[in-house]
Amino acid sequence: MVKLVEMDEVITLAQQMKTKSNEPVTLINRFHVPAEVEEEFLERWEEDGQFMLSQGCLSGQLHKGIEGSSSYINIAVWESAAAFVKAFSNPEFQAVLASYPENISASPHLFEKIAVPGVCVA
Repeated sequence: MVKLVEMDEVITLAQQMKTKSNEPVTLINRFHVPAEVEEEFLERWEEDGQFMLSQGCLSGQLHKGIEGSSSYINIAVWESAAAFVKAFSNPEFQAVLASYPENISASPHLFEKIAVPGVCVA
């Protein structure tokens, strides 16, 4: 099973999952994946990605660090925090999560878009 490591020092993913917001959210999840389990990681990520796309995930993208990095970043846009919470709590997803190699760590966190005048829109 993946070892969960909090991304934020102030708020946990579990605390974020208590939100009642129905606004879109972006999941950013950093993975540490040792080279010897990389292939298995990608197989499991494909499985959980397929499941999440059927549960309210609008899009997902996986990025790998360059030059032999063991870091991966998943960026997934969800129709709402509630949809993410429902999917994450689903026993089918939990079974896939449990099947990841043990020496992988993940740091999932939910974000919302913000506007910065002259730079980006929310």
